[in-house]
Amino acid sequence: MLQNRVNSFSHFQLVLTLLGAFILLFIVAPLLGMIISTPFKAITATAADSQVLNSIWLSIWVAMVTSLLFAIPAIPLAYILARYNFPLKNLINGIIDLPVVIPHSVVGIALLGFIAGDGLLGKTFDAFGVKLLGTPFAIAIAMAFVSLPFLVNSARDGFQQVPERLEQAALTLGASPFQVFFTISLPLAWRSIVTGLVMMFARGMSEFGAVVVIAYHPMVASVMIYDRFTAFGLKYAQPAAILFLFVSLIVFISLRFFSQKR
Repeated sequence: MLQNRVNSFSHFQLVLTLLGAFILLFIVAPLLGMIISTPFKAITATAADSQVLNSIWLSIWVAMVTSLLFAIPAIPLAYILARYNFPLKNLINGIIDLPVVIPHSVVGIALLGFIAGDGLLGKTFDAFGVKLLGTPFAIAIAMAFVSLPFLVNSARDGFQQVPERLEQAALTLGASPFQVFFTISLPLAWRSIVTGLVMMFARGMSEFGAVVVIAYHPMVASVMIYDRFTAFGLKYAQPAAILFLFVSLIVFISLRFFSQKR
């Protein structure tokens, strides 16, 4: 009987392993194929191209600044959703997830109508002589729109895991709600918040569909790769894609490593 159970469990593990290996192969195979088929000389030449380096740097710093700035209102919103029940709460949760399901070209068109010269935000800035289209600000808006759900949802889950009795005890002892939030809730939920920030940054850095509509120039890395592909073909775009892939992995792994060590 025990032997049958062991054999059955082994078969079960084998099936799970094969299915998992298929998923991993599905993700890794195209990337490895792209790397193997691209000459190393082409990659090194692309690494010395100032246009490529500037585009990659633009993607990194705009995504990072966007994540940090939008974290200021997003984290309190996540805390509200985790701790309070109120009318239309489910509707708000649904609105937060909307950017995940809306096609990103549609997001770009919606944002274009919002920040263009005749849009609500665009008119306001035009009054001061400031143009938003084709600027890092426009890129940041597009990145934030598509990536905010990752931060809000992760932070909300983190706050939900903080025992409410700790907060209630602190309030009973005379702590203010602000003190409870900054000394109990935020420190205990920090790991989920950092995870959300890392995912928001990574998602924003890789955004293409919304960015290309409202800010073709200056080119972020994803737009630059697309521009090279449409203008010169696959062989010219692949080295830039590989370089951006390596940089993205290095930055992403470094951030995850830092968050885990902390």
